[in-house]
Amino acid sequence: MNTEQFLVKSQLKKVDTASFTWQTPSNIALVKYWGKSNPQIPKNASISFTLNNCHTITTVDFVRKQHSKLDSESQKVVAFNLFFEGKQKDEFKPKIADFFDRIQAYCPYIIEYEMTINSENSFPHSSGIASSASGLSAIAMCLMSLEKELSAELSTEFIHKKASFLARLGSGSASRSIEGPLVVWGKHPEIEGSSDLFGVQFPHKVHAVFENYQDVILLVDKGEKQVSSTVGHKLMHEHPYAENRFKQANENLGKMSKILQEGNTKDFINLVESEALTLHAMMMTSNPYFILMKPNTLEIINKIWEYRAAENSAICFTLDAGANVHVLFPEREKKKVNKFIKKELSGYCDNNQYIYDSVGFGAKRILK
Repeated sequence: MNTEQFLVKSQLKKVDTASFTWQTPSNIALVKYWGKSNPQIPKNASISFTLNNCHTITTVDFVRKQHSKLDSESQKVVAFNLFFEGKQKDEFKPKIADFFDRIQAYCPYIIEYEMTINSENSFPHSSGIASSASGLSAIAMCLMSLEKELSAELSTEFIHKKASFLARLGSGSASRSIEGPLVVWGKHPEIEGSSDLFGVQFPHKVHAVFENYQDVILLVDKGEKQVSSTVGHKLMHEHPYAENRFKQANENLGKMSKILQEGNTKDFINLVESEALTLHAMMMTSNPYFILMKPNTLEIINKIWEYRAAENSAICFTLDAGANVHVLFPEREKKKVNKFIKKELSGYCDNNQYIYDSVGFGAKRILK
């Protein structure tokens, strides 16, 4: 795998202070990845819808260290403070520190700065809406904005590619949160340019029915997951069904590519729901086993199935690694399905809360 392309090779300018703000989205995988090897290499390819309303806004302030600090042992240490929604969050720092350690070879300039990171989400943290995906992709884009200041010849294409590469080293799914509306991460023979190192935009023309697809996220449980995704991925190493699952997922991505181009919503429904349930089946059959779905998750699924049959609708569900339900449907059904969600499904949500979302187009720079 060619990681040398992401090394800093040119002479960098000196910048004493800088500040960048990026809004980067979460994403929802249609074909899931569950299982990886070091360093953050997926066992199978995946494809996701980039979301629009579920996002993280992150500002990183960079202040160049004084010469005395640069000459000391602290030169080897990445210095940063982290604030989440206005509060200092030292409990989040170990994960970010690990991320900085992993990317230091590709972003050597970060040891020269003291960083202050301020982040906020438009959705509840750690509740199965891929908060690490949006959070780490936002930091990656801020770092690439600094690299652009230090080395002006960087192209937008390279910035997106390297940002995805960096984000992946913090959270695999974060590699799919730089661009949109559909992103593939993982090497796949039917996706030109695909790589285990970074996400790429789906290269084929998508059928009109899948443009501006809707995703209403039902917040069944806004609390912390009892088992983190990191732990769940590790349990795939000894999983009795792992190899068959990896093969199935890659085959499903090939099928999904064809579905997205041809516009077959019935096949889309079948594949998306099967992928969601297979993801949770892998959790329930690992050792130790665990269940992230809640009783209300199952109630919602059954209600969706009943509505689809009664209304001949193209509504379907998918799940991430959590209890919340993503309700997917074409824009043409928006008015009717939103009414159904408010009347029939919202009662199964924590405090009747849900989020209207739709397919989005990736990271946005916010100028202050």
